[in-house]
Amino acid sequence: QVQLVESGGGLVQPGGSLRLSCAASGFTFSIYAMSWYRQAPGRERELVAAITSAGGSTNYADSVKGRFTISRDNAKNTVYLRMNSLKPEDTAVYYCKAALSTINYWGQGTQVTVSS
Repeated sequence: QVQLVESGGGLVQPGGSLRLSCAASGFTFSIYAMSWYRQAPGRERELVAAITSAGGSTNYADSVKGRFTISRDNAKNTVYLRMNSLKPEDTAVYYCKAALSTINYWGQGTQVTVSS
């Protein structure tokens, strides 16, 4: 069955870094666009970063541009989110999503907490 499993979240101090991973299985990963979303308590889920199927194009929310980098390894069926210069406002549950036309698959999320 389809699975997206996020990992790498945790507690980090402001200014610190984390790398999130999302391991995919059960579908043809290499033809799906991948993205990372986040949802903070009391807020809507928002798009953080996205990458095309071959990895040739990326886009980012304005709030993370220059600090976060999305990448993928189609040989490992994994998408990553490198997060640098983390701020308290980056605290949220981070989800990965696979998308192809009208098909969307979501992971279960991983908590990222930025606090001193």
